[in-house]
Amino acid sequence: MSTKAGIEILSRKPCAPFYTLLFFLSILCISPVYSLSFHDDIPPAELAAAIEKEMTDEQALAQLFMLGWVGEDPSPLIMEWIRQRGIGGVKIFGWNTTDTQRLARAVGNLQRASLDRQFNIPLLVATDQEGGWIRHIKGDTSETPGNMAIGASGYPRDAYLSGYYIGKELALLGVNMNFAPTVDLFTNRDSSLIGPRAFGSDPVSTGILGAAFVRGQLAAGVIPTAKHYPGHGDTADDSHGRLPRIEISYDTLWNRELIPYRMLVAEGLPAVMSGHLSFPLLESGNAPASLSSWFLRDVLRGRINFNGVVITDDLMMWGARLYLGTVPLTAKQAITAGNDIIMFSDTPALNDQIWTYLVASMRNEEEFRQIVRASTRRVLELKLSYLRGPASVPYIPDPVKVLAQLPDPEGSAFFLNLAARSVTFVKPVPSDSLFPLTRENAGRVLLAGRFSDFFTYGRAAFPGALTYSYTTATNPLNIVSAARNADTIILCLSDSYDLRMLNNLQQLNKRVIVFSVLNPVFIESVPWVTGAVAVYSYAPESFAAGFSAIIGRIPAQGVLPYEQ
Repeated sequence: MSTKAGIEILSRKPCAPFYTLLFFLSILCISPVYSLSFHDDIPPAELAAAIEKEMTDEQALAQLFMLGWVGEDPSPLIMEWIRQRGIGGVKIFGWNTTDTQRLARAVGNLQRASLDRQFNIPLLVATDQEGGWIRHIKGDTSETPGNMAIGASGYPRDAYLSGYYIGKELALLGVNMNFAPTVDLFTNRDSSLIGPRAFGSDPVSTGILGAAFVRGQLAAGVIPTAKHYPGHGDTADDSHGRLPRIEISYDTLWNRELIPYRMLVAEGLPAVMSGHLSFPLLESGNAPASLSSWFLRDVLRGRINFNGVVITDDLMMWGARLYLGTVPLTAKQAITAGNDIIMFSDTPALNDQIWTYLVASMRNEEEFRQIVRASTRRVLELKLSYLRGPASVPYIPDPVKVLAQLPDPEGSAFFLNLAARSVTFVKPVPSDSLFPLTRENAGRVLLAGRFSDFFTYGRAAFPGALTYSYTTATNPLNIVSAARNADTIILCLSDSYDLRMLNNLQQLNKRVIVFSVLNPVFIESVPWVTGAVAVYSYAPESFAAGFSAIIGRIPAQGVLPYEQ
């Protein structure tokens, strides 16, 4: 075809269908299809609502799931839950964390899978790093004196810096949410679950220290979560194995257990963990608080005015499962009652009944569907408020920084100072009659206990001291013969077995000093001992501080944070 002929063809008037085609082609060229992204520069509440509106029911429901996995590396199953379902979060447990560099790589792989999906929404990566006794991420992270040590020191700044340095280490690992602080009160002395995890027994002091811890976590970029709502302190039972019953009045609940939550919510607390706890004298009846709309909607949201995200404690715990009998029913009731995130320590099969039952409930029950979508918006708004911007926790951790910066050197110095400030002389013995205990007035010293750091720092304080290391399989009577030739016996007391061992020393009528770690209430059972010093964790810093106080290098300034 000649050029002239071509020009003639182009100059002819096209038919109507040609104009229609040209119109649609122009739209495709100049107006590409737009998809919302987590990183759009839109205010959190507005963008959360827009993304939720575009989501399918399955996408919306998946944001409510927080799952754990078995092993140090992410399992194929947890990766499928992220890639195929788009779950909202993962929970790191102690069995995932012996190697912190490996954990950093695992977190990066989990986040990459999540960020590759539609909307580019990152995961909430959570753990329990309370400090002290509860430290799920081990490896190179700091061992700390813990909450009761903070209560014994009494300084809100100690709570703030504990939250900050713990958060700073978590941020290096890509962990953006911490299930801390624990604001349960030290009410029941026989509690096997709370004990030194509490700041103390006073609700106002607990609220002050808890609020300071929250601010420290936020300064490090980590989302804090107060627990175990409405309070796990007034029971000797452990909700992992049964549903504890706490028989108190509403007036007691409101003016004791709930005071820390009322204070923290007023300070802008972003998240709360609901506990598997029964309060049979209240309107919730025998239901766990974690499954009670009265506790979560009427009291927490309605009366305390909490507007953040509510997360269940692990729904695989028997305290949750026993009430309704099956996990799918429990999961649905948890959402209906007012939890925004349901957490599981195990990874269910991809089409497990938990998932299929909840999806079917959304399709068949419009009210449940709207409840799920309201929770989805809250979860998205939480993420958009805290997981965007230069101050947020990095999605992909840098293993080189992890190697170089864990444990945090400034944090290590602070935690040693906190341990020193919290050391407490418990027995009412005049200091000039017992402490400082020097090498000269101690005579032959026997150190008895089960912790290697106890012996390390004990021998540094008393060179040449005899040692008696035992296990729970040791006959408690054997300590009597080991102690016969000692002038001073220092026994490390941490639990009821140590107490049995200790009581066998009474017959010797010797100078016996208790070195208490964790929960100091056991000291009350041995009024015959010569003296006692309390620290509140088995971190090396705590043993160093305790022996330094015994030999007089530092003063014992701590005060028991509960009434004797």
